[in-house]
Amino acid sequence: MDIASKINLLRNQMNISQAELAERLHVSRQTVSKWETGMSCPDINKLLSISDLFNVSLDYLVRDNKTSQQPANLDRLVLKFLGSAQDMEKISSELVDIMRDGVIDDDERVRMLTIVDKLNAVSRMIEVIKNALNSETDE
Repeated sequence: MDIASKINLLRNQMNISQAELAERLHVSRQTVSKWETGMSCPDINKLLSISDLFNVSLDYLVRDNKTSQQPANLDRLVLKFLGSAQDMEKISSELVDIMRDGVIDDDERVRMLTIVDKLNAVSRMIEVIKNALNSETDE
């Protein structure tokens, strides 16, 4: 599988759009489209960012052989998830604080957007772990 197919596959596994991936990587949606169609290839800094985002090695992304197609191991994924999941207590506390007066003002709305972003990140990590578990059971 080539790098274009891998980027497309990983993006779809995390259930994010080309536009969302582009925003996270600070490139245009058209750039992501070109990567996924093989018309261009990400530079090394973007490859590092893609590797981090999808929890896969650079070797997996750039090599075209079977031995390198192993995504990050499940242990590493779960540890990363635990790090992000520790924010849940803070999120709960912040939501209680926001709702204390029963009205969400503009500042609290901004805080809630940050909370939603954190929850989306946790949700994406759960999807990555679920996909890793499914791929292990398929082998």
